[in-house]
Amino acid sequence: MTTLPATELRQAFAPTGVLRASINLGNPILAGRDAAGALCGVSVDLARALAERLGLPLELLPFEKAMKSVEAVKGEAADVGFFAVDPARSEGLSFSAPYVLIEGSYLVRADSPLQDNAAVDRSGTRIAVGLGSAYDLFLTREIAQAQIERMANADAVREALVAGQVEVAAGIRQLLQEWADEDAGLRLLPGRFMVIQQAMGLPAGRGEAAAQALAHFVEEMKAQGFVAQALARHGIAGASVAPAAQP
Repeated sequence: MTTLPATELRQAFAPTGVLRASINLGNPILAGRDAAGALCGVSVDLARALAERLGLPLELLPFEKAMKSVEAVKGEAADVGFFAVDPARSEGLSFSAPYVLIEGSYLVRADSPLQDNAAVDRSGTRIAVGLGSAYDLFLTREIAQAQIERMANADAVREALVAGQVEVAAGIRQLLQEWADEDAGLRLLPGRFMVIQQAMGLPAGRGEAAAQALAHFVEEMKAQGFVAQALARHGIAGASVAPAAQP
């Protein structure tokens, strides 16, 4: 993974002697719990592969929100995490290139006059997003006229839309499609408003050698088919393996 001696690399990644991986359960495309309640998903598979590569024991630290998962790594309460790349998260973190690409889309009620993404950013339109999510960060920069309503979690986003508290819900396309399939009163707008680049990250203070080693690990996992196989194994449709990073 790097020219740094193995002992020093393990120390850089995991100063406690255990690789603590922050797992964001707020993104059901990449992480969740199985029928027995155990953590599972693409992120979990990658965390286990990294720990095995480093020769370290693994501790999985689950968080219900992306924001909490990010804070754990920034604060060095965790050693690695799985995040959507966003400029607002860059301080204090070193990111790899993305390993998975996920579309962000809009959901509306079936009787909504909104028919396309371009019509969403209008005065009087309220958009529900998960607080601190990639959609929150992106739309905070991009939305000029509509109002962003930040919710505690995905369930709260759905409830706000169904109750008429907002006109639009923003989130992972696959999850929103599931909601629309379950409820004839909801409708997914065509296309996407953003592409989410899911990457791995570690505290910036762990040094350049650790950051390079993590970046190399992610590229190997993509090139060897590990990420594609994990997506297939967990039945994830709609997400795609990110292309190889440019040298």
